[in-house]
Amino acid sequence: MRPRIFVLTGLTACCALLLGGVTAPAQTTAPCGGDFNAWLQGVKAEAAAQGISQRAIQAGLDGVTYDPTVIARDHAQGVFRQSFEQFSGRMIPPRLARAQKLLAQYGPTFSRIEQQFGVPGAVIVAIWGLETDFGADNGKFPTIRSLASLAYDCRRPDKFRGELVAALKIVDRGDMAPQDMHGAWAGEIGQTQFLPSSYLKFAVDYDGSGRRDLIHSVPDVLASTANYLKGYGWQRGQAWDEGSPNFQVLLQWNASQVYTKTVAAFADQLSGGATH
Repeated sequence: MRPRIFVLTGLTACCALLLGGVTAPAQTTAPCGGDFNAWLQGVKAEAAAQGISQRAIQAGLDGVTYDPTVIARDHAQGVFRQSFEQFSGRMIPPRLARAQKLLAQYGPTFSRIEQQFGVPGAVIVAIWGLETDFGADNGKFPTIRSLASLAYDCRRPDKFRGELVAALKIVDRGDMAPQDMHGAWAGEIGQTQFLPSSYLKFAVDYDGSGRRDLIHSVPDVLASTANYLKGYGWQRGQAWDEGSPNFQVLLQWNASQVYTKTVAAFADQLSGGATH
């Protein structure tokens, strides 16, 4: 999935979870602020300079407006204070039965994924459940509008301008149309919440449709999640609990220790209660 901004979105954003504190303004080089339409013209020029087609640029950016509600959400992030016991106790039990059913339902797909990428199905299902309740709550924010608003804001313009251009590249290569790009307020897309830059890098077409569809295609979602973890150094057949190299890989997914320990504990339960 991503590099992430280390907040939970989709299902858990409404609970203000794992926000890691408010990020202080950083020194940046990307243009921000001023007249929004003039700023948007600069993004269009940058996208064209990176080889993105005018068709994709126009489809993605024409008519885009600034969304102050996204900025309000970004600025309102607070410090996450739940313990692992509190968070895992609230998140795992209501999802455990559904997770077990999905692990069995997609058993052949998970077997193929583990053979190819080395990541067990239990780990993928744990992430899937915590991120969006297995695709039930991917988020409803228009992705390009959210990213444009965050890039225009002078808090983290470098990061989000890059994600905005990455979203246009997804459009350009035909994986998604702009009107289909809806997700979390911070720009994550799909059932396991990839930022566009990670979508470009790690999304795979696993159902043979010719498109990488992390919104509608469960095989694409599951395999892409495994590909992300493999890309950050997941070790086949090794432990994933705290202190292991694979736990460090899971921290590349989300830097919160509480969240990552919850993923590991969820996966432990799904794999039969064994210690990993």
